[in-house]
Amino acid sequence: MPGALLTTYLSPYRIPLYRALAEREGLEVLCYGGGERYAPPWFTDLDAQLAAAPFPARRLRGLSEALDIGRRYELVVAPFAGGAVLPAAYLGARRHLRPFVLWASVWVQPRSLAHAVALPLTRHIYRHADAVVAYGEHVRRFVAGARGRDDDVIVAPQSVEPDLFARAVSPEEVAAFRARHELGRGPLVLYVGRLVPAKGLEVLARAWPQVRAPATLVVAGDGPLAGELHALPRARVLGPVARAELPVAYAAAALTVVPSVPTPRFREPWGLVCNEAMHQGRAVLATSAVGAVAGGLVRHGESGWVVPAGDGPALAAGIERLLGDAALRERLGEGARAAVAPHTYQAMADAFARALTMARARAGRP
Repeated sequence: MPGALLTTYLSPYRIPLYRALAEREGLEVLCYGGGERYAPPWFTDLDAQLAAAPFPARRLRGLSEALDIGRRYELVVAPFAGGAVLPAAYLGARRHLRPFVLWASVWVQPRSLAHAVALPLTRHIYRHADAVVAYGEHVRRFVAGARGRDDDVIVAPQSVEPDLFARAVSPEEVAAFRARHELGRGPLVLYVGRLVPAKGLEVLARAWPQVRAPATLVVAGDGPLAGELHALPRARVLGPVARAELPVAYAAAALTVVPSVPTPRFREPWGLVCNEAMHQGRAVLATSAVGAVAGGLVRHGESGWVVPAGDGPALAAGIERLLGDAALRERLGEGARAAVAPHTYQAMADAFARALTMARARAGRP
């Protein structure tokens, strides 16, 4: 009898992990989609993802299947995402006395009416899951506070494909990227992601005119703030950029900025853009609201540059500082490569394996 891992989509950056878990742990991936807005087409085309999956994967047939998931699967892994799917999967596992592992990403309790209503059940799941896999040390600390212990909260280091993002990018590729997007010859400051308020784009829009260096802000993504960013001086909004082209974008940039801000409903769980840029040896300027900062990957002055979330003048000053100091950028880029190197799929799969072993032992199973 296989185990089940529930998730929204088969995102490219999760494929190596899911393949490893299918081969090592016998997990089947059940996808339920989601309401992601302003995500690129490759992210939300679940039919194409399932057709191409190199491991057992299919759609979850609604909440009714989640509520009875323990009938078919010997173990259940579910993320803190998907609304009612998490509690349904938890109840479905418990109904049939199956081990349940929570894949946790939250590091600050969201504040909304829906979260307040769900809080008693959410707390119960945090406390009574047989084991927990956490996005990083920041999530581990949050879960330990809710759980009352941390001996069975395992950190799985967030990873992206090193064969894609750490590959050597030639000067010719960079020149072609600049020419294709009409980016000129000056330094580039890159943002990659959804163009929504939680990503700190309104703060970036206020900060950018304060940057005096003759640089171009390059924005790769889509969302409701595109128009505001289009109106900025010395800015180019490219729209969604193909994933295969992203390493060239990082290589072309002097630095990557991740200006996320906290909101009542959202705190950036990690920010894989940081990993992507760091694999290219590029300096990352991120705010204190980014999970990769709180989780210890982006360390101020060592593997990146950190500014307070929501502080426009500090963001502008950080961009100015990095643009004006090539030696600092190079040092941070070298630190970035070293810091991101242990964030591998092997390490992720090993962490999941430890959690699954703990969960099975707790439930009295081999």
